[in-house]
Amino acid sequence: MINIIVEPALLIGVTFAIVMLSLYSLRFVNPELASEWDIFITTLGLVYSSILFIHGWRLDPILLFSQVLLIFITLSFCWILIRQREI
Repeated sequence: MINIIVEPALLIGVTFAIVMLSLYSLRFVNPELASEWDIFITTLGLVYSSILFIHGWRLDPILLFSQVLLIFITLSFCWILIRQREI
């Protein structure tokens, strides 16, 4: 059963998918900043966001908070890595 309801988990999943697709588009926009690991990270991110998109309605509030923290840590880690590649 797929139950898609507009709630925070859906919004987090869609936002994370957009960020992962922008990380993949970095390969075409600025190829010197892209690395081979970006494809792997993008694939994992899209799988993760699709899980949140499809099954996010079953999350308890504390689990949703842990997912928000996990996404924040992942995005900050990606930001730091991209900034270090510019140097």
